[in-house]
Amino acid sequence: MPKPQRKEEILKSELPPTLPLMALRSTIVYPLGTIAVQMGAPENLALLRGHEEAGLVVALVVAGGDHDDPIDSQRFIGRVGVAARVHERINLPGDTVQITLQGLRRIVVEGIDRTEPYPVASIRAAKETPADPAELDDLVTRVVSAAETLAELVDRIPDEVPAILKMNVSDPGRFADLAATNMNFRISDKDEVLQRLDVGQRLRFILNRLEREVARARVMEDVKRQTEIKIEQHQREFYLRQQLRAIQAELGEADPGEKEAVELLKKIDEAKLPERVGQEARRETERLRQLSPASSEYQVIRTYLDWILALPWNKRSGDEEIALKKVEETLDARHYGLSEAKERIIEFLAVRKLRGGDPHGPILCFVGPPGTGKTSLGEAIAGAIGREFYRISVGGVRDEAEIRGHRRTYVGALPGMLIQALRRVQVKDPVLMIDEIDKMSGGGPSGDPTAAMLEVLDPNQNDEFVDHYLNLPFDLSGALFICTANSLFDIPAPLRDRMEIIRIAGYTVEEKVEIAWRYLLPRLLEEHGISDTDIQFTDESLSFISNRYSREAGLRNFERNLAAIMRKRARRKAEGEEGAWVIDMEKVEEILGIPRYAVEEAELIPEIGVVTGLAWTATGGDLMVIEALRMPGSGRLTVTGQLGDVMRESVDAAYSYVRSRAAQIGIPDSAFKDFDIHVHLPAGAIPKDGPSAGITLTLAIASALSYRPVRRDVAMTGEVTLRGKVLEIGGVKEKVLAAYRAGLRQLIMPKANEKDLRDVPDEVKAQVTFTFVERMDEVLRLTLLPPAESDTAPPDDARALGGSHTENAAQLPVATEPGASVSSVVSPDGPSMENGVHPEPTDDAVTSRG
Repeated sequence: MPKPQRKEEILKSELPPTLPLMALRSTIVYPLGTIAVQMGAPENLALLRGHEEAGLVVALVVAGGDHDDPIDSQRFIGRVGVAARVHERINLPGDTVQITLQGLRRIVVEGIDRTEPYPVASIRAAKETPADPAELDDLVTRVVSAAETLAELVDRIPDEVPAILKMNVSDPGRFADLAATNMNFRISDKDEVLQRLDVGQRLRFILNRLEREVARARVMEDVKRQTEIKIEQHQREFYLRQQLRAIQAELGEADPGEKEAVELLKKIDEAKLPERVGQEARRETERLRQLSPASSEYQVIRTYLDWILALPWNKRSGDEEIALKKVEETLDARHYGLSEAKERIIEFLAVRKLRGGDPHGPILCFVGPPGTGKTSLGEAIAGAIGREFYRISVGGVRDEAEIRGHRRTYVGALPGMLIQALRRVQVKDPVLMIDEIDKMSGGGPSGDPTAAMLEVLDPNQNDEFVDHYLNLPFDLSGALFICTANSLFDIPAPLRDRMEIIRIAGYTVEEKVEIAWRYLLPRLLEEHGISDTDIQFTDESLSFISNRYSREAGLRNFERNLAAIMRKRARRKAEGEEGAWVIDMEKVEEILGIPRYAVEEAELIPEIGVVTGLAWTATGGDLMVIEALRMPGSGRLTVTGQLGDVMRESVDAAYSYVRSRAAQIGIPDSAFKDFDIHVHLPAGAIPKDGPSAGITLTLAIASALSYRPVRRDVAMTGEVTLRGKVLEIGGVKEKVLAAYRAGLRQLIMPKANEKDLRDVPDEVKAQVTFTFVERMDEVLRLTLLPPAESDTAPPDDARALGGSHTENAAQLPVATEPGASVSSVVSPDGPSMENGVHPEPTDDAVTSRG
């Protein structure tokens, strides 16, 4: 047979000990194989030009890498290559030669004899290791099976490849080389097949690569099949829809898509939209006509048109004219007290009435502690003027798109809160309450929502408010905006400038009792399924609950405690108990437990280095105790209590003032060298800041260094300068009410704050004595008591600083003394700052809570 004879001749042909080395980058020829290769590398061209004779034998190796990379011949030493004979040469354009190579046998490169002008290698014939007969048949069978599968799945593999492999199963080495040649292996994998002289390892490597290719091909086939199915379904639907349209046209019926577009155009005409809005709606409807109902863009446009048609572009509500008498009666019926807030609301609405409903004017903003009726005031206004009411809570909003909406390019895009609110109320002039506007988060990667509110709350701009989703101007000027906030300080200045601030400071104990009789008790009795024949309260018990269990500016804790008592009665009634409960102080303690707040502090004895001050907080003001202690040392000043920078500077200023007035106060000069001073503000977990504790800090330091006690029946507040001048502070009403709730009846305040007493309720002014001062010297004269005999020497321990004094403090003069002082009274268990404390935007917040 000629083929075996030719094979036998090739394999037994003698090879010279050295051969020219030809490095190939993209292919290789195995023994007994033949390929055509185009040569362009300079070293390979030099080799061919140096050997023009026919039948040239060369050593082929795989170089790998990019075509532009230089070839290092030394790295081929020890690697397996192929001895091949050059049969044909064809010169091509571009300095390229095409040659035909016939593989002879595997060789091993043992060394490089020279490198110029082309490399010459010393070689030896490679000896192959036969495969294990026990596994040979299985390997061959699996390779043939994988080749058949690949030929079915991959188009670039010819169908005759499996047949060629089956014809060469008698020669496992040749079989493996043929598989590597015809299965489109990468050059790195072909080189790996070339390097394996163990035929069994060679077959296992090829099998591993083929099985991996089979798995990848099956995945690709599945993806292709699913894609084709979807395309066929889409084409089928399109074909059927075209047929349906043709049939409907023959029957004289309208196309569903066309019918929907006609209905939309009819609705657009009936809605009497503004000219620009109507043009945009018609243009989008024409786009809708061109789309298939199965298209995703179709649904986007349909939803957009639904929003346009659902908005109240022209519909109004409410009375034609604002009835001020009706508004006043409604506010009085739903809210007790808050006379100043009601007066400001009536004035605001009166201006709108006289201007014919002209919206140009400031936006109302109710600022006050939680639970004081800010939101319900807005509802009362809406009911009084006959408008729809909607509350938009913006607390925690940190994305500008929540206000302005998302653009339609986003999946699931919607308009902002304002447009959604108008769609729900279905009128363009509702009362929109923007609740907790001070809780909006400013800045960030998603934009600044507070900046977006500037346009909304500006009457000069909001008549053409553009929502990102609609991308059309909407007139918001007809809506009455009312904002609420707990802290004015947290509202950005540009936004605050657009609003009319109405402060709601909180309720006195007497007002809480009256509110309970008028509003809370009837509602709570109905909610708990009992009546006034089952439970009876008294003024004393309601005052006791307000003073000892819910000392706050608002009503929420007060209402919560009343509800707790009623739940107890409801349970007993459900269990069959009859008769009426009379709620007195003993019954309150039995149900609610030990009172949270102690009795009035005015009865406390004077102490050294302990002063009562007042603090403005977001919850309506609170009491603050400042402690100062002296101890042997070197004159060092220590400040604790989580104070801010402003308050720390106030401590330094107070210490400097006391040193400058040491002789008048009775402090020896040696005290500033021989003693350390420690100033502490209790409730260390609560951050505190602001200058209005200046006179309180100064008095505490002066008392500790002079060892003179301070009157504890007086509270004070005020900023102090290095010259001892007492400056004006803010939050007067909140601070006065805090002292009043705590039972303190004597206050020292700056002279400049005398005008602020007009904001304080009359019943409070009737029971509290105010002393207004201009200089710190007067505060020291009014509050520092003479040292007792037992206090002339420093104590052995810090507890002696609290020594008692039995003499009664003289009554402070009433609002006649020059100068000013800020102070507050605290309960024995210290200030209770449950809802956080923030500095007043003016200058006088003493404490703040993060």
